Amino acid sequence: MSITKSSNRRTPAMGSSLLTSDPFFSDLMDTKRGIFNLNRFFNGDFDKDLFPALNVKEKENEFEIELAAPGLSKDDFKIFIEDGILSVSAEKENKIEEEKEGFVRKEFNYNSFSRNISLPEEVDMDKEVEAKYKDGILKMSLKKRKTAKAKKAKTVNVS
Repeated sequence: MSITKSSNRRTPAMGSSLLTSDPFFSDLMDTKRGIFNLNRFFNGDFDKDLFPALNVKEKENEFEIELAAPGLSKDDFKIFIEDGILSVSAEKENKIEEEKEGFVRKEFNYNSFSRNISLPEEVDMDKEVEAKYKDGILKMSLKKRKTAKAKKAKTVNVS
C-alpha cells in the first residue's frame, strides 16, 4: 500500500460551490445583487439600487445639481421641467446571448430610474438649463433670477 499526496482538490457535487462556479448560475447567486438576497429588501437597502445619489448646491447665481449615474451614456437621460418640478429619468437595456457547450444563455437586463425635484422660486425658468455627463456624474446648472438685493437699513438721527 502506498500513500500519495495530490494537490487536486475535489469539490462536492452538491452545494453552493457548484452553483457559484457555474457561469449560468453565478449571477443569480451573487450575494450583493442576486435574486436570493432578501436582506436588501428587509433591511431597507432596496431603495439604494433604485434611486441614484443626488447633491444640490446653491451658489450665488445658480443651483448646481449632481446625480451619480454610472454606466449610462448621455443619450440615456431624459430631463424636463414642468410646473416647477425638475424630472430626471434614464433607461438602459442590455441583451446578452451566449452559446457554448450545448446550452444557450440569454440575459436581459433593464435598468431605469426617475427622480423628481421641486425647484425653488428663485430658479429662472426662462433661462436654458445646462446639463453635462462625465465620469458617471450628471451635472445640471439652473440659473437664478436676477432680483433686487435688499438694501441695508439706514438709521436716521433726529436733531
